[in-house]
Amino acid sequence: MRSGKILWPTDFSETASHALRYAIEMANLYHVGLKILHVVEQPIGDENYMLLAITPDELAKSMEDEAADKMHKLLAQLKTELKVETVIRRGNATEQILEEIDSDEVGMVVIASHGRTGIAHFLHTNVAEAVANRAQCPVLVVK
Repeated sequence: MRSGKILWPTDFSETASHALRYAIEMANLYHVGLKILHVVEQPIGDENYMLLAITPDELAKSMEDEAADKMHKLLAQLKTELKVETVIRRGNATEQILEEIDSDEVGMVVIASHGRTGIAHFLHTNVAEAVANRAQCPVLVVK
């Protein structure tokens, strides 16, 4: 029996939304809360070259605001009696998800796989695979 919250990391993609159904089902099964996490990647830029009209921090703040808006819309659509908590973090997605697992009472992670195969699998960082390999709690990867 799990006693920690179910963590559902999301990038607001259709695949991630599919995994949400599993996260809610698991949270209901174990009678625990649901924690929704979105990670904003830190933009890279050099203000000295004037390539950006705004600073990387301003761009990241704008991205966080957009994520918060998406999070509010998502919560409005959820029809559940579960206790739902939302978190927006900035940084590397894998590292931030693992920190969230370690910093809170997370009992399980339900994360979407992007399903890349072949050369694309090797060229792109697979967050779900990295989390599943390094997390200290059970991880359900949903296709």
